[in-house]
Amino acid sequence: MKIAIIDRDGTLNALGEEYISTPDEWLPLPGALEAVARLSRAGWHVVVATNQPGLGRGVFDVHALNAIHARLLRQVASLGGRIDAIFFCPHADSETCTCRKPAPGLIEQIRDRYGVERSEMIAVGSCATHLQAAAAAGVQQLHLVCTGQSGHIDAAQELVPPWPVGAKPHADLSAFVEYVIAEQASRATLH
Repeated sequence: MKIAIIDRDGTLNALGEEYISTPDEWLPLPGALEAVARLSRAGWHVVVATNQPGLGRGVFDVHALNAIHARLLRQVASLGGRIDAIFFCPHADSETCTCRKPAPGLIEQIRDRYGVERSEMIAVGSCATHLQAAAAAGVQQLHLVCTGQSGHIDAAQELVPPWPVGAKPHADLSAFVEYVIAEQASRATLH
């Protein structure tokens, strides 16, 4: 089983003013959902891992979050793709928990739920905390998309800390998916 763990805000959708608290505020980045659909059609199980401190701060409730995620799932499905699950940390940044990225808890929950080895997981996101969490959970394939919080980063430049060692930058989610599919095809021809 191959699992792609994708961050939400800034990777799949545009960042909000502070928190995205309604489905109408959730706006996908150009080409991002098409990229997810293509990745899932290529045999990857796509899972979203996202910090949602607005829940812990009382900015929105779980019903609003579920409505936002239902919109995401419907839009990906309309493109012929699938997101298998969405894992989220509901805690405010002031709370102590093991699931708020950069802690590895969400990534470990995904690994345990699907019973996969670290080598079968790939992580992609637009913020350091997502990749740091994946690295702390032992994920070896780390990918940055230069969107959202990382929109200022040139995908051609080498990443330095706070980015985990070995993280590969890509212009956006479409470029990441192109890379993954090309790597998959290259490995298939070697076997």
